[in-house]
Amino acid sequence: MTFVSDLDPQALWRHFDHILTIPRGSGEEGAMRAYVLAVAERAGCAHRTDGVGNVVVSKPASAGRSGQATTILQSHLDMVNEKNSATVHDFGKDPIRPVRDGAFLRADGTTLGSDNGIGVAAMLAVLEDKTLAHGPLELLFTVDEERGLTGASGLEAGLLSGARLINLDSEEEGILTVGCAGGANSELVLDLTSAPVAAGSTALRITLAGLKGGHSGVDIHLQRGNALKLLARAVLAGGSTPRFAEFGGGDKTNAIPREASALVVVPAAESAAFRAAVEAEITAIGDEYRPAEPGFTGTVTPADAPAAAWDAATSTLVLRLANALPHGVLAMSYDIPGLVETSTNLARIRVEADGKLHLIASNRSSVASALTYTRRRVRAIGELAGAQVTELDGYPGWKPNVHSPLLEIVKKAHVEALGFEPKVGAIHAGLECGIIGEKRPGLDMISIGPTIQFPHSPDERVEIDTVGRFWGLLTKTLAALA
Repeated sequence: MTFVSDLDPQALWRHFDHILTIPRGSGEEGAMRAYVLAVAERAGCAHRTDGVGNVVVSKPASAGRSGQATTILQSHLDMVNEKNSATVHDFGKDPIRPVRDGAFLRADGTTLGSDNGIGVAAMLAVLEDKTLAHGPLELLFTVDEERGLTGASGLEAGLLSGARLINLDSEEEGILTVGCAGGANSELVLDLTSAPVAAGSTALRITLAGLKGGHSGVDIHLQRGNALKLLARAVLAGGSTPRFAEFGGGDKTNAIPREASALVVVPAAESAAFRAAVEAEITAIGDEYRPAEPGFTGTVTPADAPAAAWDAATSTLVLRLANALPHGVLAMSYDIPGLVETSTNLARIRVEADGKLHLIASNRSSVASALTYTRRRVRAIGELAGAQVTELDGYPGWKPNVHSPLLEIVKKAHVEALGFEPKVGAIHAGLECGIIGEKRPGLDMISIGPTIQFPHSPDERVEIDTVGRFWGLLTKTLAALA
């Protein structure tokens, strides 16, 4: 056994150790689903799969508890596949390589997948444990959460019968989550017009890397650098708009871009001044962001001149649009101190197969009207640049219910299991509770979890001891509910 499965509680960590070997990027959860079904079969539990691939496993109540109400436990099977550019890793076949880092567990140059692999492992441990006291359980494993909660959106409401739900996708010990933000992406598409590059032109490759990135909801308030925004800023400082042969970066729509690059073409007579100005701006950016981004690097290097590049008008539009689009916290909550209310993340820019430049803005808010305005603002900026703007389907927020009976039970269980009073709050990230609650009105819901830091980036790590305490809280809650 590796050291992961030797950790306590072993029943949970043993499953997580195996989960690390299973490819499970969003939309590719087949092998992970098969593992869940195999565990359910071994445990002798009935299971159902809906049309989009969500799985519900039913576990009968422990002895003497069958008269109690059914409780739903819920986690998602997929993870965000992100890696450092220097890391050699194929998420489609290579296992995640865990690393013990003091009090934390992280991965070697990739995301760890503790979001939401720890929740899944906990549910599988509950499924197999014959010693736990609990009422009737429905264990809901959803798919494709990370790309927009589409598994929960496609969930067949009749698949569930429980009246209360415990989501295991929170990421901070000591906080009981009772609400979350809603979100929706905006896609901007620009036509690209190219023209030949004049003989004697100078080509330069501008590359920004070493940023921390992170979850565009959980980490947006940390004021980390967005590689796309900083790249646009650096090029803008060059004094004259170059022609672009390439401009892009970012990948997952729910992750802050960590790396970006551009291939630019400038007249030979202007190249030295342009390069010096861009390098000076990169130095200034490094100085500004050093407290939050100590690993930031930026380089400007000579490159082979391409035969063609975007024409001057197109290049100007791209540069202005990338600089104009907002990124970061737009508003803080008036009701919950310290909670981000509204934000937007310029998540990705790249040329797609249609030969056009696609830009994705990921917008979030716990206030529906503020989310609508943010999307309108992004649309207005995009249309000023002549982009075609599509507002993609979003997901609802989850309105807090501070009078929840489930909340009171979990608060008491928290004191008994962890020895201190928990905080009650909401998060700026999206949780599937909002969607599931819409499908089953009146469902009493809460979200708990261990401490997971920097999800959706290769810096992701889970605090090991909090996993044991999370397990203690979960099992104590199940016993109290029974």
